[in-house]
Amino acid sequence: MRGMLLVCILFAGPLFENGIVDGDWKCWIKFQGVHEILSSWIGYRNFVVGPVSEEIVWRSLMVPLHVLAQFSEKQIIFLTPLYFGIAHVHHLYEFHITHPEIPMLMATLRSLFQFTYTSLFGFFATFLYLRTGNVYTCILAHTFCNWMGLPRFYGRVGVEAGVPIGPPDVDKKDDGARSAAPYRGKSFVWTVAYYAILIAGSLGFYYQLFPLTESAHALLVQPAGNKAPSGAKTHISHQY
Repeated sequence: MRGMLLVCILFAGPLFENGIVDGDWKCWIKFQGVHEILSSWIGYRNFVVGPVSEEIVWRSLMVPLHVLAQFSEKQIIFLTPLYFGIAHVHHLYEFHITHPEIPMLMATLRSLFQFTYTSLFGFFATFLYLRTGNVYTCILAHTFCNWMGLPRFYGRVGVEAGVPIGPPDVDKKDDGARSAAPYRGKSFVWTVAYYAILIAGSLGFYYQLFPLTESAHALLVQPAGNKAPSGAKTHISHQY
C-alpha cells in the first residue's frame, strides 16, 4: 500500500482542490456516488474492468515475458508501456467517426495527447510492478488515476463548475453578472496554496519514488549488457 501513498503524494494538489477547496471530503468519507458510478457501464469500465484487465495484460503478463527475455530494466520500463499506449490509438478512428465536424489534425493531436499520458502512466505502473511485484497495487493506482484525471495546471480553484468564461454574449442582459461570476468564490490564497501543494507533491513523489516502492518481492531483472547466468540478476536499482 506504500505504492498508493506515493500516488497520493503525486496527486496532493488535486486532492486538496477536490477534497478541501470543493468540500468533496464529506462525500468521500461516506462513499457517496460510488454506487451510481459503478452501476453505469462507463463507470464500471473506467474503474473496474479497464484497470483490472489492462494491468493483468500489460503488467503481470507482458513484463515477466520481457524479464525472461533478459531485457534491461530501462527497456522494460520505457518500452512495454508503448504497447499500452499504442493500444489506445484506435480511439482516433472512433473519435473521427463520432465527431466528423472536428478536423483530422485536431483529432490526431488529441490522440497523440492521449498516447502521451497513457504512456507516462505506463512508465510509472511498470516501474511500480518491477519494484513491488504486486499487480494489485498497479490496479489500485490505475483506478485512482482514472478517478482523479489530469491535474489542473492553470486557472483558479474554487470556481463553480459550469459557469462560462469568455467573451460575453451581447444578446443577453445579464452579461456583466455572467462574465464576473467565475471570479466569485474562494480567495486567491486557495489558488496559491493549490499550486504550492501541487509542486510539493511532485517533489515528494520524486524523492519518495524509491523509498516507497522498496519491496522484498521486487522482480529480478538482468543488468544491462549481461546475458549471462541467472546468478547475475539483481533487483531494479536507483540508477537510471
